[in-house]
Amino acid sequence: MRYFLLLASFVFIFSGKSQLVNQARQGQEKKVQVAILFDTSNSMDGLINQARARIWSIINTLSKLEYQGVKPSLEISLYEYGNSGLSESTKFIRQLNGFTTDLDSISSSLFALSTNGGKEYCGSVISEATKDLDWSEYTEDIRLIYIAGNEPFDQGPDDYKNVLKYAQDRDIFVSTIYCGPYEKGVEELWLSAAEKGRGKYLNIDSDKKIKHISTPYDDTIRKLNTKLNGTYVSYGSHGKAKKSMQMKEDENAADMAPSSAVERTVSKSSGYYKNESWDLVDRVGDDESKLKDIKADQLPEELQGKSDKEKMAYLKLKALERKAIQDKIQSLGEKRADFIKEKSSEETDEDDDFGKAVESSIKSFALAKNYVLNN
Repeated sequence: MRYFLLLASFVFIFSGKSQLVNQARQGQEKKVQVAILFDTSNSMDGLINQARARIWSIINTLSKLEYQGVKPSLEISLYEYGNSGLSESTKFIRQLNGFTTDLDSISSSLFALSTNGGKEYCGSVISEATKDLDWSEYTEDIRLIYIAGNEPFDQGPDDYKNVLKYAQDRDIFVSTIYCGPYEKGVEELWLSAAEKGRGKYLNIDSDKKIKHISTPYDDTIRKLNTKLNGTYVSYGSHGKAKKSMQMKEDENAADMAPSSAVERTVSKSSGYYKNESWDLVDRVGDDESKLKDIKADQLPEELQGKSDKEKMAYLKLKALERKAIQDKIQSLGEKRADFIKEKSSEETDEDDDFGKAVESSIKSFALAKNYVLNN
């Protein structure tokens, strides 16, 4: 019996991520993992701009997911492929972000993208994402890949059918977003790929301008964002840089459209926007003892020379202030969403851009995993 148990353990450990753990993680939060693969060849400027404009809307949709009344954690990864500025030795593929909860980093990566002509190997980039990312091994978690582009799906050295079988064995749903006419995407095997990946086939007009609906709540939400930023207390060697990134991504969203800035603010008021690596309020939020791990010279100026009691009093005050602001933003965000829903109820082109295409598919994946998507 002892030999059998040792052998079973050996097989499990060395089988790596090819095995899913069927039992539930008792007492642990569930996880939603989303990898987005962008074609960044010459014709894809519109796609990238749509993604920049809609990323916060997508995150806000994901923030509505619940499993048995509890919100899961969220991790996002970005890849680009098909750009001739990338090395041929990498099959013109680059990972921009591994799975991360750092939403500012995701936004920064999107705004740093540029397009250039190249060879688009869909099978290869999916293969990279399925094998290189740290995918969850628990069956109750949601694992999603979205690949967007507009060239024949069967290009490149990796057979997309084999790659999608590998993803299916790991319970990863692979959806395809074809940037062009529906029938053209079918001809170029994007529908076939979605079917084999157990995902959704969606087509969009990537050159279409995003529709933005102004609401009576937008100005107030934007003003609350300024107050919200004031509750962040940076620390450590990269704290100031990350605080600057926060401000920069606010500006990037605003440059796309006023509504994008509002969507970003709503995301920042959700439980998915956490910055333990540079913000002391988030760092000590679940465990006050973590404050003792921060060296004195890593503390911000306003906490220098303070006692531990004084430091915690300051941080708790900031936390209360932040919670009050976030609650206001969430309340206004719900009213804003209802206003937009009413204004757009007569529209029929639900999947007319990248963001809406992704959002429209999330509910079906949630249902497949027994999650609820609250309205």
